[in-house]
Amino acid sequence: MRFTTVFFDLDDTLYPASTGLWPTLKKRMSDYMQIRMNIPTQEIPQLREKYFLQYGTTLRGLQANHDIDVVDFLAYVHDVPLQDYLRPDPVQRQAIASLGTRNLVFTNADSAHARRVLAALRLDDLFETIVDVNAVEPYCKPMPEAFAAAMRAAGEQEASRCVMIDDLPRTTQAARQLGMFGVLYGGEDAGSQADATFSDWRQLPGLLGSWRTRRGAANG
Repeated sequence: MRFTTVFFDLDDTLYPASTGLWPTLKKRMSDYMQIRMNIPTQEIPQLREKYFLQYGTTLRGLQANHDIDVVDFLAYVHDVPLQDYLRPDPVQRQAIASLGTRNLVFTNADSAHARRVLAALRLDDLFETIVDVNAVEPYCKPMPEAFAAAMRAAGEQEASRCVMIDDLPRTTQAARQLGMFGVLYGGEDAGSQADATFSDWRQLPGLLGSWRTRRGAANG
């Protein structure tokens, strides 16, 4: 058996956390809550943490508990000059291009942001589909319903043929529980929350290839 579909998380996965982009986006979420929604500044950190844990994302929590314009929120949060943070990585591009799999972005951001990030990284031609937060509404990663929607978008019926690459252990753990191969990006120890981990893109093709071989032997 070989992997046929690879789902890639976007933020802090297709670019490293060291770029500083994700903290900037998180600050803009907090700014939006304070400026546009009049939520007291001192309440925002605790509220965001609560919504992240309970609903999967700050946005889903705001949708469930507040009157919010989703389009306006996403546009505000992602209104960032990506060229100040992101640079193409030829090693990363070569690694992804060599996989021979169907590659999709699976993100809790929106497709407009995903397309801008992919263009900045010069990876846009390597991904055939973007599964964004709007495509899986009212769910989001790591909810099983969001994974089911992503598999439908990929035209994939067998979870065992799918890989989920993400920087959050709770996402790779959810993928594993559904039968996917969960790969943690940037983590030092996969533990029980992922099947494998890597931090150097040159490792990815060999990592997936070796696990395909092991799975085939186990099932053969």
